[in-house]
Amino acid sequence: MTIATPELLTRYDVSGPRYTSYPTADRFVDAFGEQDYVLALGQRRQSSVGKALPLSIYVHIPFCESLCYYCACNKIITKHHDRADVYLRYLQREIDLHTAHCGVGQAVSQVHFGGGTPTFLSDDGLRDLMGMLRNSFTLVPGGEYSIEVDPRTVDADRLALLAELGFNRLSFGVQDFDPEVQKAVHRIQPAEQVFSLVESARRIGFDSINVDLIYGLPKQTPDSFDRTLAQVAQLRPDRIALYAYAHLPERFKAQRRIVWADLPMASSKVSMLARSLEAFSTAGYVYVGMDHFALPEDALAVAKRQGRLHRNFQGYSTQPDCDLIALGVSAIGRVGATYSQNAKTLEEYYDLLNQGRLPVVRGLALTRDDLVRRAVIMAIMCQGELLFEPLEQSWLINARDYFASELEQLKELEQQGLVTVNNDGLEVTAIGWYFVRAIAMVFDRYFQADKNRARFSRII
Repeated sequence: MTIATPELLTRYDVSGPRYTSYPTADRFVDAFGEQDYVLALGQRRQSSVGKALPLSIYVHIPFCESLCYYCACNKIITKHHDRADVYLRYLQREIDLHTAHCGVGQAVSQVHFGGGTPTFLSDDGLRDLMGMLRNSFTLVPGGEYSIEVDPRTVDADRLALLAELGFNRLSFGVQDFDPEVQKAVHRIQPAEQVFSLVESARRIGFDSINVDLIYGLPKQTPDSFDRTLAQVAQLRPDRIALYAYAHLPERFKAQRRIVWADLPMASSKVSMLARSLEAFSTAGYVYVGMDHFALPEDALAVAKRQGRLHRNFQGYSTQPDCDLIALGVSAIGRVGATYSQNAKTLEEYYDLLNQGRLPVVRGLALTRDDLVRRAVIMAIMCQGELLFEPLEQSWLINARDYFASELEQLKELEQQGLVTVNNDGLEVTAIGWYFVRAIAMVFDRYFQADKNRARFSRII
């Protein structure tokens, strides 16, 4: 596996979108509301193409028992688990409103519970929620049914329950095994606990086990992170997600508790990333793209080899591009040529549902140019190539004329060896995969015109 050099990593350590969608969520507008979303649901119900494709469902569970200082998620810190019981009743109302517009029994091939901490829910709460989904939708065999797991909230018995409920993929939030780093971010979880849970999950028979890591956290050093990398190699999860910590205390209140002086320097972050890439390569992991790695036999690595990789709001996926129904406070969905986001506070979310309304408060109806550029960006992010001819046939454009300025900008990236461009299209090189966001950013009309780029995380 070709490894990116520290020099290149430093050169492209810039801010940019993650492209779980295009246009990105910061482009959503308040003018898009419930009626626009209802119209999109109605069009899907009437469309033979829309009905033929299975749905994806995302459920946001916002509750956490304790605050992790690095967190940038929409969460509610509470030890009162009865708040989750109330939340589940409102989720049922939201599900019922959806089925009223798109029908009962729609096929679903992907479910993801995120948060917050989905495993904040009690055993009965998890049963009730999965029961709601099964009563209203048809979860098809062979689908991806995943849940984010805080290791501090589960044991082997709870993992067995998750399997019984139909989950076949787990994602454990690890971040770092170093005790000093864990103390600095207020998330203490011994490595032995994670190793025991992963062993139990394998014994139970989950299809895929993912571990999340973060580099750039307070108290981290390249040497300390090396120890975490060695432990992860020993743990050998099926997938690894390696994220760069973005310190934005002006936007995320929790991060104000982090001591700025404890954060590693930019050069240390680049070193951690470079060593991580080397460590995962040595351990036999395939670089899927951006911050995702997988063992060669994992479905994600197989999908990349076969050109079947897709990307949605949950990241890379093996499931075909499809409409996404988003449930819960702040959840983001996609139906047809629209994106939508629910109310960000529980009070507003509950109030809208009490009025019998879907809790959509912002979103976007995509223009033709948005759709063309989305096709380009997702082709780059997922397949690592863009072929002009099929793009021209699909959108009735001359690609070289339509993207003349973008192709000019790509010349610098081509000189750096990140991409090759010819008359047929462009292809991301082996080195270029590490900088695929930088390549995609060239085709982002909004980003190129944006002067306030600091609101995005660093791409390295």
